[in-house]
Amino acid sequence: MEYNTQQRKLPLPEYGRSVQNMVDHALTIEDREERQCCANTIVKIMGGMFPYLRDESDNNQKLWDHLAIMSDFKLDIDYPVEVVKKESLEVKPEHIAYPKRTYRFRHYGQYVQTLVKKAAEYEDGEEKNQLINLIANQMRKDLQNWNKDSVDAQKIVDDLSVLSEGVLKVDLESIHLVEQRNFMPRRRNNNNNNQQKRRNN
Repeated sequence: MEYNTQQRKLPLPEYGRSVQNMVDHALTIEDREERQCCANTIVKIMGGMFPYLRDESDNNQKLWDHLAIMSDFKLDIDYPVEVVKKESLEVKPEHIAYPKRTYRFRHYGQYVQTLVKKAAEYEDGEEKNQLINLIANQMRKDLQNWNKDSVDAQKIVDDLSVLSEGVLKVDLESIHLVEQRNFMPRRRNNNNNNQQKRRNN
């Protein structure tokens, strides 16, 4: 018995080996008219496998593209659409350079540092104070995740000044840090429950 893992790799495995065998058979048909008829039938079968895609505008284009790919672009027929070129599939995408950013405090991440810069642009007032408090509480969470120890409010104030390049000079009394609590789910004591059931019975 021959397993699928022992056979050649399918170019489009979503159609299965049966459809691939149909395409392989079409390649062996010498009569062009008969070969064209076979190709049309294969595309209909392929379309029937994914009926929810029929309403898509480019569904017909995809099916004929897939037929060309499965035949390794060797199926000599009259395609009703201009199918994708083999060369275009072999072009590798351009390498995207990873953005190089330097962070003074990596544990705060880009999100917090972006917010700090935005807060530094605000005019003094209640809205700015609320934003600073939100940032400070987020910084506290980040510090606890990074350090796991108690967080000093003075450090947050100092870091705010450093991150804003001295623009945000915040009084310690104006920062309202929300106490973070870890809620642990209660474990049910099955032994006690079983004993209670025996007493009731």
